[in-house]
Amino acid sequence: MREKLEQAFGGLVDSTIAAVPKVVVGILLILGALVIAKIVEKLLRYTLMKVRFDELIGKAGIDQALQRLGIRQELTQLFPRLAYFLVLLTLARTAGDALGIVAISGAIGAFFAYLPNIFAALVLMILGSTVGQSAGQTVAQSAESSGIEFAPTLGKLVSGIILFVCSMMAIAQLKIDTDIVRIVTSFVLGGAALAFGLSFGLGTRDIVRNVAAGFYVRKVLTMGKPLEIAGQQGVLSAITATHVVLKTDQQETVIANGTFLDQVSKQ
Repeated sequence: MREKLEQAFGGLVDSTIAAVPKVVVGILLILGALVIAKIVEKLLRYTLMKVRFDELIGKAGIDQALQRLGIRQELTQLFPRLAYFLVLLTLARTAGDALGIVAISGAIGAFFAYLPNIFAALVLMILGSTVGQSAGQTVAQSAESSGIEFAPTLGKLVSGIILFVCSMMAIAQLKIDTDIVRIVTSFVLGGAALAFGLSFGLGTRDIVRNVAAGFYVRKVLTMGKPLEIAGQQGVLSAITATHVVLKTDQQETVIANGTFLDQVSKQ
């Protein structure tokens, strides 16, 4: 029994003594990693502030896209901090290899292999937010100039669709299965398109006709001039999405825009 205890404790002491150099090396690598990461962070922050990186991003409109994604911190503070942790992880992987800690080294290596996917997904979300916002504003302005009363809603719908498509692409970049989401989305969009077509094709034919006619009415008629159509006379005071308004001293007369497609008008 005594011999076995001596052998066990002797082996423990030998293992401890053999591990001391590795522990010392590990501590030195950790301290060195902290110092190097801090230096990289300060240098990067100084460089970004020197070139006024936040102002450049603001002029490009990327800061607004980041804010819509929930990133509200200044990039001159965010990027150096991210660089700090990336340098720490890189040196931690080196330390893991040096100390023979395969699990830590493998986990960090897997994270760095996945990092390009995260970056690509973030870029897709930023582009989707920026392009969606721009396209939504363009559609809203075009619809408003055409006299469509729900122009802001139409612009938001276009913006939301573009952002949704980019979100699905970003999720695919993260290697997350989106088959169920795509199937459900296909059914929802198909049902919405069918309902939209039926409502406009069957239930609102006259409204669609008046809206389409109103676009040409604005091109032909002049506001504030006398107008005669369908036996009605007056001064043209307003052109809405579906009707025109003739004003006289006694009353205002509302005439559907589609009337101009069937009747002869004089101005």
